[in-house]
Amino acid sequence: MRIAIFGSGGVGGYFGGRLAQASEDVTFIARGEHLRAIQTTGLRVDSLDGDFLINPARATDSVTEVGEVDLVILGVKAWQVPEAARAIKPIVASETTVLPLQNGVDAVSELIAELGTTPVVGGLCKIVSFVVEPGHIRHAGFAPSVVIGELDNRRSKRIVAIEETFNRAGLNTKIAGDIQVALWMKFLFIASFSGVGAIANAPAGMLRSDPELRAQMLRAMSEIHELALARNVILPSDAIETVMASVDALPADATSSMQRDIAAARPSELESQNGAVVRMAREAGITVPTHESIYEALKPREAIARSAVN
Repeated sequence: MRIAIFGSGGVGGYFGGRLAQASEDVTFIARGEHLRAIQTTGLRVDSLDGDFLINPARATDSVTEVGEVDLVILGVKAWQVPEAARAIKPIVASETTVLPLQNGVDAVSELIAELGTTPVVGGLCKIVSFVVEPGHIRHAGFAPSVVIGELDNRRSKRIVAIEETFNRAGLNTKIAGDIQVALWMKFLFIASFSGVGAIANAPAGMLRSDPELRAQMLRAMSEIHELALARNVILPSDAIETVMASVDALPADATSSMQRDIAAARPSELESQNGAVVRMAREAGITVPTHESIYEALKPREAIARSAVN
C-alpha cells in the first residue's frame, strides 16, 4: 500500500513510523527543521511499546513529488484540515482513500467540502504522542489504537484493507460498527479533558483527583452527551463512565495537545473542540454552560497566539 503521511508530527509521525517499520511504502510530508532532520538522520520514535528508528525515511515538503497514493493519513491539527484538504489534491486519485485522525467531529465534512465524498472515510486514534525535537517523536501514553469506518458503515474492501495493513504493522485497528458514534465518543473525551486541563493548567492526575475539577469534567462530558443526542447521534448509556475510565487510566502527568499548545502560546484546537461544542449547541438550541465558560476564558489567549503567527 502506497501511503502518504500529511502532517508528520506526534500522531502522523508515530503511525507513519510504525507502518514504515512494517515495510509499507510510506512518504512523510513535513516541513522546516522537522523535515530536514527526518531527511538527514531519519525518524526516531521513543515508544512505550519499544523505540525504533526509520532511517532512511522518505520525506518531502512537496506534495507533487509524492505522486498518487492508495492512502493519505491526515495527521495535521484539526484547525489545519481545510488547508490540508486543498494541499493533498494532487495525490488524491480516483482510488485514493483519505483517512483523517483529528480530534473533534469536523474533519470529515471539511474534507468532503474540498475533495467530495468518495475518497473520505472516518477515523480517530487513541495515543498521547508529541514531537520532542525535530525528527524525534515520543509516545508517552495510551496503548495506541485506531478506529476507522466508511461513512455509511459498510465493510468495504478498502476499509478492510486499511484495517489489515495497520494490524500487520502492530497498530491495534478496528472497523467501527458506527463511525459517528465512535467519533463522538472520542469527542466527548478530548473536548472535556482538553478544555478543563487547559483552564486548570493541570495534568490528568490532578484533573481526576481534585473533586471540583473532576466534577467539571463530568459536567462537560454530560453536555456533549446531550449535544450528540440533539444531533441524532445515540451514544451508549454508559458513555460518560467509559470515557472517565479512560481519563483515570492516563499517566498522571498526561496532558492534551490542545492544553500544551495553549500553555506554549501556540495556535490550538480550541475552535474544533470547545468552540465546536458551543457552535453546535447554539445550532441545536441547547445550552452548554461548562463549554461556554471554557471557550470564553480561552478565546483571548487563542486570538493572541494566532495573531503572533499571522
